[in-house]
Amino acid sequence: MPVSDIRGVNINWQVIGDRGPWVMATTGGRRGHDEFIPMAQKIARNGYRVMLHDRRNTGASDLWIEGDEGEEAPWLGDMYELMRSQDALPAFFCGSSAGARTSIRFYLKYPQAVRGLLLLRVTGGAFAAGRLPENYYGQFIRAARDGGMEAVCAMDAWKERFKENPRGRDYLAKLPAEKFIQVFTRWKEVFEAGGKYPVMGVSEHELRSIKVPTMIIPGNDNTHSSASGRVAHDLIPGSELHQLPITDQDVPLIPFPDWAPYEEEIARVFVDFMRRAVAAEKTAA
Repeated sequence: MPVSDIRGVNINWQVIGDRGPWVMATTGGRRGHDEFIPMAQKIARNGYRVMLHDRRNTGASDLWIEGDEGEEAPWLGDMYELMRSQDALPAFFCGSSAGARTSIRFYLKYPQAVRGLLLLRVTGGAFAAGRLPENYYGQFIRAARDGGMEAVCAMDAWKERFKENPRGRDYLAKLPAEKFIQVFTRWKEVFEAGGKYPVMGVSEHELRSIKVPTMIIPGNDNTHSSASGRVAHDLIPGSELHQLPITDQDVPLIPFPDWAPYEEEIARVFVDFMRRAVAAEKTAA
C-alpha cells in the first residue's frame, strides 16, 4: 500500500475503487484502516472511490507525539493534504466513533471540501466521557510515571502498534518520559474538555452550523449509545437518521467488526444517500 509523507509524517493509505465520487472513511480509536476495507469494498462497487488511511499514531502510520492542540487536531490537516494530493476534494466524509467526530471537525475546519457527512456510532454521554480519557491517555501517563518509556512500550496497546509499524518502537523508546507525560497530559485535558458536549468534542452550536447533507447511523453500546446518534440528528439541520435492526447493549464497547452482518445495509444506505446528495447538487447548479 502507498505511504506518503504528509506534513512530515509517513501516512499509510489506500484507495478502494477506481471511479466515481470520492469518500474518505475514517475508523475509530487508534485503530488502523483495515477494519473498514470490507465496508469500503461494498461502497466502491456502486461506483465510488473510498480513501482509507491510518491517522498518525494509528495503524501503520508513524507516531507523532507533539503539540498542545490535542491528538486529533493534526488529523484534519493530514486528511486535507492527503485528499488534495489525489485531487479528491470535495468529497463525502465518513467515520465511525472517533472517525465520525473527526469527520464533523473536518467539515468545521474545511467546509468547502465536504459534500456530505456519513456518521456511524456517534460518541457521547457520561459513560464515554468517563471511559475514553483513561483508555486513550490516563493509563499510559501512569505507566510512564511508574516505569518510564520501557513500561509504556511493554503495554499491549503499543505492542500491537509496533506489529504494524516497527519504527514506532524506536520512536517511543527514544522519547523522553517527561515529554511523553507532558504531551499526553495536555491531550487528555483537551479530550476531557470535549466530553461536556452531547456529541463528544463538538458543541451544540457547531452541530447546528453544519450545512451539508448528513446521514447518521447510531451505535448500540455504552460508548456509542443510540441516544448520542439521535442527539446529533436533532442538532444537525436537515440530517437523516437510519436505525439498524439493533438495540442498545449494556456493554462498554462493541467492536466495529462485530457489525459485519450490517455492512450491506450500511453501504446501501450510504450509497443511496450520496446519490440523492449528488442529484441535489446538480439540480441546484
